[in-house]
Amino acid sequence: MPDTDDRPDTDDRPATARVAVTPAAGELLRSLAARHGPLMFHQSGGCCDGSSPMCYPVGMFTTGSGDVLLGALEVDGIAPVEVYMSRSQFEYWKHTHLTIDVVDGRGAGFSLEVPEGKRFLTRSRMLDDAELADLGLVSAGPGPSGVPEVG
Repeated sequence: MPDTDDRPDTDDRPATARVAVTPAAGELLRSLAARHGPLMFHQSGGCCDGSSPMCYPVGMFTTGSGDVLLGALEVDGIAPVEVYMSRSQFEYWKHTHLTIDVVDGRGAGFSLEVPEGKRFLTRSRMLDDAELADLGLVSAGPGPSGVPEVG
């Protein structure tokens, strides 16, 4: 039998994840998935509570060409949870890593955790130089000023 692999080549994909989940948020996601099935997030672009990550059952919120898939959260025991953001908002956030967390309190909107007395929130940090390079957001070498160029 020939030694071939029909899977697509994944070596050109960045190793850097744009999204992560805390253990506490993962625990809540397992509970929500047990009741609602596969889940997804859309990072809202509003202000105040309107900027929270909104959790929906897959298929309840329709994404389109105006949305960017940031990645999928790997939570033991459930299907990967895809995280989306609007393309226009992504232009402002593309240099950040986002971590979905959960806190006590009631958020607004139609996110699944609202009846639980919890709300998801996004914690962010700037990507470091190695992550920026891996994601293709800086050139391989320094720019004219000696500082890596940011894309």
